[in-house]
Amino acid sequence: MPQVDAPHDRWNQDWLAAVAPEAWVNPTAADCYDWLVIGGGPAGLVAAAGAAGLGIGLKVALIERHYLGGDCLNVGCVPSKSLLASAKAAMHHPSGDRFSAAMEQLRAVRSRLAVHDSASRFTGLGVDVFLGDGRFQSPDTVTVGGQTLRFKKALIATGARPTVPSIPGLATAGFVTNETVFNWVDRPDRLVILGGGPIGCELAQAFARLGTAVTIIQRRSGLLPREVPEAGAVIQAALERDGVCVVTGAEVERIERHDRGCTIWVRDRAPIEVDEILVAAGRSPNVETLNLSAAQVSTSDRGVAVNDYLQTDNPRIFAAGDVCNLERFTHAADAAARLVLKNALFSPFGLGKSRWSQITIPRVTYTDPEVASIGWVDVASASTTINPRSHPRVIKIALNQLDRAQTDGIDQGFLSVWLAPDRDRIVGATLVAPHAGETIGELAVAMAAGWGLSQLATVVHPYPTQAECIKKAADAYRKTLLSTRTQKILSWIHRLS
Repeated sequence: MPQVDAPHDRWNQDWLAAVAPEAWVNPTAADCYDWLVIGGGPAGLVAAAGAAGLGIGLKVALIERHYLGGDCLNVGCVPSKSLLASAKAAMHHPSGDRFSAAMEQLRAVRSRLAVHDSASRFTGLGVDVFLGDGRFQSPDTVTVGGQTLRFKKALIATGARPTVPSIPGLATAGFVTNETVFNWVDRPDRLVILGGGPIGCELAQAFARLGTAVTIIQRRSGLLPREVPEAGAVIQAALERDGVCVVTGAEVERIERHDRGCTIWVRDRAPIEVDEILVAAGRSPNVETLNLSAAQVSTSDRGVAVNDYLQTDNPRIFAAGDVCNLERFTHAADAAARLVLKNALFSPFGLGKSRWSQITIPRVTYTDPEVASIGWVDVASASTTINPRSHPRVIKIALNQLDRAQTDGIDQGFLSVWLAPDRDRIVGATLVAPHAGETIGELAVAMAAGWGLSQLATVVHPYPTQAECIKKAADAYRKTLLSTRTQKILSWIHRLS
């Protein structure tokens, strides 16, 4: 069985010394904190560093019960993207068992980046760092490590954890999640992944390229259910080319572990024999141990209940990141923390507060090719009846129309841009391409600035690049403006020129 406990090599020793120092001694609590943050993930770190770094004398406290850096550094973005990069290199340059080297590489990368989220760095910024479980005792106090911390304003940024489905036999059989899979040293021969969202798809491709026989079991009819069906279909084809077996519309009935591994019993299908199980079936907010009732803070199905200003029922307490937002991405947590800093600390009498609903968050699945989306996308099937007068219009460009796609041998992928039904305003976009995550930023800027495709048509894009798909979409939109009446006007103008 692959190793689950974190290997005690020099990389992990340096990493843990930074984000969870064993000999750490909590400071003596101040009489009252201007800004108290519970949770040391992306949202919490940005909020704590941002307040302390203003240089105006704010007293700031940060509480973390596990690892500083949260999921992103420790068990999310950093290790997964490192693994994907190693897997891609292994596919193009196979040379024996690359798995152990790939896992060591991700530990090395994580160790080098840990300094940015370390306890010593934040202490140096002037933040009082408390390691331990934070628990509300009243609307303005929190206990941690036997001390009571009083605050004027507070932020809940405790993140989320993997959701474990209620499948008979799963707990007995044993499984890993993104929180433990990166501790593996030995490569499993056969792996089943429960869930076909971004985490499941990314890790399926990585493990397959490193030599594991991977099966994805997805309850829904397609992969990446938050994206347009065509995007999920492109990714499924890419995974299958890498040797992944994709089973969609399937329900796992029970799991049994035996001497030869595990048997996955799937309704109306043949049983699947595997060695290990990776659960990637969504995430649940971390709210259970906070004693929120004492703080007069309520919860919803998303986690901590907040208004559009990310403020809880208790006006002095805010929330940001995965614990309250559906957009569970590091960059979304960063944006939420910045918004909360302004609303909580620099909006006297509520003046000048910013709304979360006014921020548009892009998202990226880092498979090969990548899937990047922003704003409203049409996830409904093509057969859905819609009202064309109220439904956004779509401009679609196939990636193989680009010269750069031809030179690079790319035959799949596309850009879809949705426009408001009555004017040139971009309401959303999906791009499936090898570097979609980098390219979607141009559309994010356009949406933030209120630009439409007419404005983007005036932007000069380098040739040949994949980003030219945006130029082609803009040109395609402008062609739709060439009505008979417009052509007559242009003809008249030409005669006068």
